Amino acid sequence: MALPVLYSFRRCPYAMRARLALIASGTVCELREVRLSAKPPALLEASPKATVPVLVETDGQVIGESLAIMHWALGRNDPDGWLSRDEPALIAANDGPFKHDLDRYKYPDRHDSDALAHRRSGLAFLRELDARLAGQCQLCGPAPGLADMAIMPFVRQFAAIDRAWFATQPVPRLQAWLNGHLASAVFAAIMVRLAPWEPGIAPVLFPAPVPATLLSK
Repeated sequence: MALPVLYSFRRCPYAMRARLALIASGTVCELREVRLSAKPPALLEASPKATVPVLVETDGQVIGESLAIMHWALGRNDPDGWLSRDEPALIAANDGPFKHDLDRYKYPDRHDSDALAHRRSGLAFLRELDARLAGQCQLCGPAPGLADMAIMPFVRQFAAIDRAWFATQPVPRLQAWLNGHLASAVFAAIMVRLAPWEPGIAPVLFPAPVPATLLSK
């Protein structure tokens, strides 16, 4: 039986959110881990821009944007109602200004940037998220939704640059929110370590089975 193929990279936040939606929807696919320094020709053929994630449907249609993959997967099956807890403007702020600051905080040499200035600017967005979590466990209410899963991988990346500094910042609700997601069974399931894919190797099916009761925790 043919399955969709997902080209992914374990640590990429865009790929993480695609895998989160696939696992939440119960969409089984073939997972192909990509070595970014040696992208396979099959990926380049499917999507010349060759940025992960890329999903190739069974009919050959290609989805090359992470949010589009999330909506495609959840449009097929959304047992926990993630689509009802979406916030496009918040995700756009994450993917735009916050991602701009994140890259220049994490890679100042690459961008010839003032890392601390971009850290301060990024923290301002995180304080907005922290305020949004006042009185509720997740960004759009009491349960996780698309907004949480689209944004969480980027907050994770920001926090990981300097964990000691992040732990001292006045965003306690956001820290608890992040730690809860990182400790979840779903996050563990999407972070499986794989060798880079090569033609001819045995297919790796994703996701591994996760009890449905864990998806809402």
